[in-house]
Amino acid sequence: MSNPPPPPVDLPSTVVPAIGEVAIRQLVQRFYQRVQQDPVISVMYPPNDWAGAEERLADFLVFRFGGSEAYLAKRGSPRLRIRHAPFAITKTARDRWVELMLASLQEADLPEPTRGIMTEFLGQTATFLMNSTDET
Repeated sequence: MSNPPPPPVDLPSTVVPAIGEVAIRQLVQRFYQRVQQDPVISVMYPPNDWAGAEERLADFLVFRFGGSEAYLAKRGSPRLRIRHAPFAITKTARDRWVELMLASLQEADLPEPTRGIMTEFLGQTATFLMNSTDET
């Protein structure tokens, strides 16, 4: 009996096995350093819970990208749309979030195909979370 083929390299679950959990946590730390200074999306975060926000995102990404299931143990099912419903996530906010995350990814200098997998997933997820229109 032959071994099953390896999973396609474009699966998000291949990221943590390829680069490690620490790389994801460092990426999220870089991201939140940017977010705290950003006038568009920093207002969506409680000013007294930056460490909590960073931990939640890092745990989620580690889980989603094929690592530890600590996120599930702490928070249960991701339910991303419900958790983000209190915030007006417009296209402007979505684009800024993605811009800051991509800058953090660039700084992390992750190898391909890992960076591409993460870029696609993060962009799609940010779009999925949009729940409000930009006011003109």
